[in-house]
Amino acid sequence: MATGSTATADEARPAHLSASSVPTLSQPRQILVWALAIAGLLLYNWWLLVPLKPGLMTSPNELFSNLEVSGQHYATAMQYADLLSGVLLFAAFLAAGRRNIPDGRREWLAMLVFAIAGSAGGLFPEVCADGVSALCHEQEWHFELPVSQYVHIVAGIVEFGAITVALLLAIRRTRGSGARTARLYRRIGIGAITFYPLLGLSYLVDRMGGVMEAIFFAGFTVMVLTQIAERTSHRTPKLEAGEVAHRVA
Repeated sequence: MATGSTATADEARPAHLSASSVPTLSQPRQILVWALAIAGLLLYNWWLLVPLKPGLMTSPNELFSNLEVSGQHYATAMQYADLLSGVLLFAAFLAAGRRNIPDGRREWLAMLVFAIAGSAGGLFPEVCADGVSALCHEQEWHFELPVSQYVHIVAGIVEFGAITVALLLAIRRTRGSGARTARLYRRIGIGAITFYPLLGLSYLVDRMGGVMEAIFFAGFTVMVLTQIAERTSHRTPKLEAGEVAHRVA
């Protein structure tokens, strides 16, 4: 007659898939990651204060980066906000680490690039307001402006591109999952598909650029929070296809 014994979940799981195979952060480190991320996002979203200062943004066609042109009101504060935001978000993802999400290393690298590009945008502000100045826009297209203008533009493109790559990788990684973070990734993805063409159109016709940027900055904030939440949560490793838990009889 066969006798059976009860095995714990860790005993039943193959050794290389034990809970320790997916690193989890200690509570102090989680607190540090969240503190850095929240501080970085508060600075990243300085644009939310613009409506509270009437006259600061003269038109919805104006880009938020135009407010950072040297000589503008609060330009220096906004430049430092972008610079420090990128530094803090870089530190947050560095502290979170790359190994606490299975197959999430490339997303982690993309988020680091996103943070670096954000800092570069603050370090190299535009020299004129291309969103509202026809002369500035024309000089920009003819490459007649100082290098800082073009570094800022390239940094913005890299910033948008890096976080979009991270989003696509996250959607692919969590495909078929019913987790809350997976659902958030998919919703952000639907938003990106909807608004990226509108963003491109707004830049081409110089209309509603500020409104479109605000939508994307809000989406990027949700993306950062989702990544941080996933990287600081405890999770159970997923069994590889074809593997089953051992039965003890």
